[in-house]
Amino acid sequence: MPDLRRRSLLAGALAAPLTVALPASPATAHTASRPDAKALRAALAGLPDADATAALVRVGGRDGRWRGSAGVHDLESGRPADPDARFRAGSTTKVVTAATVLRLAAEERIDLDGPVQRYLPGVLGSQFRPVTVRQLLTHTSGIPAGDGLGTTFEEVYARRFETLAPQRVAASAGAKEPEFYPGSRQHYLNINYTFLGLLIERVTGRPYASEAARLVLAPAGMRDTYFPGTDPRILGPHNRGYQAVRRADGTTELLDVTEWNQADRFAAGDMISTTADLERLLTGLFRGRIVPLPLMRELFAVPADVPGASYSAGGLQRFESDGTVYWVKTGGRYGYNSAIAGTCNLRRTIVYSVNSTDAKSEDTNPVVGRIIAAALK
Repeated sequence: MPDLRRRSLLAGALAAPLTVALPASPATAHTASRPDAKALRAALAGLPDADATAALVRVGGRDGRWRGSAGVHDLESGRPADPDARFRAGSTTKVVTAATVLRLAAEERIDLDGPVQRYLPGVLGSQFRPVTVRQLLTHTSGIPAGDGLGTTFEEVYARRFETLAPQRVAASAGAKEPEFYPGSRQHYLNINYTFLGLLIERVTGRPYASEAARLVLAPAGMRDTYFPGTDPRILGPHNRGYQAVRRADGTTELLDVTEWNQADRFAAGDMISTTADLERLLTGLFRGRIVPLPLMRELFAVPADVPGASYSAGGLQRFESDGTVYWVKTGGRYGYNSAIAGTCNLRRTIVYSVNSTDAKSEDTNPVVGRIIAAALK
């Protein structure tokens, strides 16, 4: 679910961070009810349409399970969407990155309260005060966004096969002025997790993808998840992604955006996964199989002294619906929206992938909104 920026009630929470209390507090109590299969089927009806070409949904937990898919694999053939397809998971990658950092902290290889400047000397300019690893995790570092390959869809689409190295992105951010004093505000930005990916590599001497796979993907049983790096393809079964583009004559064209070099997303959003694997990630985390118990509270720790903070040190965002607290993370790359959400006691979990035709819009995709409303019933 999106980076919890309040796109629309849960759609905003399924894109924002959650805060899980351990043990579960009364606020996380959940009235037992099985997933509403009729409402979920209705949410997926009519695909493909102007808003999405395909959707994959998994609702699970102790209350019951529901699986569904709709739409097409691609617009040209019109064949049904593959329910087990891989897709670009976008910012749900951050949950994997945060869990990797917490694993390394449990091994005492990373000090969460230690300055980033100690691990990555010279990357942040002298204009920056000490920034802690925890502040990167919670988006309270004050480091501004790094340079990209453009600011509009047209600009980045034209350069979609170019490689922008994360080291270059981090260096460009570190050369700018801080946005704010570290720890005084929370501003969700990819750059925080770009720095965390580089920190993981510096501490371990191994590529980020290797360490994330060893410490998180393997223990979670995520066998169909990988990090493509500079490879623009999605390997294995996948449904095509499209972006709606307005033509000069006022009509709309759906551009195939499936192939795209996402190297600059790195530890902030480069992951390719499946709904089954993202469900395994969610359940593995909440059952304590990935992050050691002494650091489980960190997974759901939202900075208490930062006004309006909602993102946790676990890359999650807190969302409350009818007295039930969900922990959410959403992701969006052109052609693909995805999200994970669940109660900390795993009574209800929600995972979706929607092939949105405007996946980077600030507005909630109507198909996503319907899925969320149905999944919360």
